Amino acid sequence: MIAKKGTPIGMCSDHAGFELKSIIQGYLEANELEYKDFGTFSTDSCDYPDFAHPCAEAIERGECYPGIAMCGSGEGISMTLNKHQGIRAALCWAPEIARLARQHNDANVLVLPARFIAPEVALEIVDIFLNTPFEGGRHQGRIDKIPVK
Repeated sequence: MIAKKGTPIGMCSDHAGFELKSIIQGYLEANELEYKDFGTFSTDSCDYPDFAHPCAEAIERGECYPGIAMCGSGEGISMTLNKHQGIRAALCWAPEIARLARQHNDANVLVLPARFIAPEVALEIVDIFLNTPFEGGRHQGRIDKIPVK
């Protein structure tokens, strides 16, 4: 499991992802995994950057690891998270994409398209993301080239 005891998983969403975030939080609690919720805290209309930036910053500082984020399509929150040099946010809508995002890209934030996947699929994706290690090796060199210097 890539989540570590004593380090909470960072979570954030906008209004469109709030309900799915709540479902995932129930899954994390059932599996005794800590999380820190950066918001939003309701279905009231809001702006995803207001929650994505604090979550990304906490992951970059090592206060949370990994992250799980969602918005309606997953696109906006993914774009925002990936503006941070230490974030590799992967938009995953199928289990195999989550597996490859971890194995090959060492993704440190899972992004889900809340309006386009069923909760059962989302939970399967979360489980795979949290339980798939990074392979390293030939992939590490590619990861090292991602940050803009």
